Amino acid sequence: MKHAPLATAIVLLATGIGSASAQSYGPWSDPLPVTAINTAAAEGCPIEAPDGLGLYFASNRPGGLGKQDIWRAHRPTVQGGWEAAEDLPTPVNTGEFDYCPTPLANGDLLFVSSMQTADDCFPGDTPPPPPTGGPSAGDIFLSHEDATHAWSAPVNLGCYPDGPNTAGAEFSPSRIDTPDGKFLFFSSAGYPDSEGQDIYMSTMRADGTFGPGVRVAELSTAADDRMPNVRSDGLEIVFSSNRAGATAFDQDIYVATRANTHSPWSALQRIANAAINTAGSETRSSLSADGTRLYFGRKTDAADPGDVFVATRERVVVPQPTSMHPVPGPGAPALGVLAALLAAGAWLARRAMRA
Repeated sequence: MKHAPLATAIVLLATGIGSASAQSYGPWSDPLPVTAINTAAAEGCPIEAPDGLGLYFASNRPGGLGKQDIWRAHRPTVQGGWEAAEDLPTPVNTGEFDYCPTPLANGDLLFVSSMQTADDCFPGDTPPPPPTGGPSAGDIFLSHEDATHAWSAPVNLGCYPDGPNTAGAEFSPSRIDTPDGKFLFFSSAGYPDSEGQDIYMSTMRADGTFGPGVRVAELSTAADDRMPNVRSDGLEIVFSSNRAGATAFDQDIYVATRANTHSPWSALQRIANAAINTAGSETRSSLSADGTRLYFGRKTDAADPGDVFVATRERVVVPQPTSMHPVPGPGAPALGVLAALLAAGAWLARRAMRA
């Protein structure tokens, strides 16, 4: 029996013992207004840069170039406060409505604009009239910021059936990069199967372009389901919907998760925190890259221009049961050590038997 520890060590080295952990999250805190960027004008469509050091949003505050512009604030660290916001220059902002910004890690910026271009999906030379309290219908565009902070000419992602944009209204592009490919989530009212605003997903082709959107059935209803944002790992999505509201104004934030990027989304849940979902309208929610911060815009009533709020939550590591699994691909040194241990174990066993 005194040789059992050595025998156990040999077995463990041969088979390998591994333990896994799963990442989960605690409940959302009550939200706070982002006072550093909120003004008496309209602020909405908030989203953090992937590194957490930039906050992009849309506003019609004085000093902009058009009817609604994309603005950006910086902070020195993730724990630091936001500095004064700056209006993004042309060619990102135009004289029309520019909104729903989504910054990517490589300096790219996805956003929606009602500007009319040669490849625009809306027929005609002028944008459609804006609905009450909202921007004109727009398409999803892509621009790139270089090291000098100059922006490239925005490129329309393409019109249905060749691309994701339509003659209707697209909102809130959200791109995720996974081992299975790159996917673009957004909402649209312009597809043949659209029932108002619905959630769509487009897949990036080998040439870097995106194909037409496919309606995500488990997330879309006859209600107004709009402005999705997917967590960076692709396993959680938040968006706004009036499915539980009495009016089109009453938008709340809903969430769904999935086990992996191959799985369908779970049953939707309305975020239960009454300080997040209120009698007002909560729209364009977005998650920080690490999933611990939730930004959204809120209008308390139809006359409220809107402000930006943020809620936080803690990451929780949930231990999983220990499991036995083979050690992948041991090299020659490991095999040599294993052979020596096995030989030593056999020699000890023989001695024990003679004793």
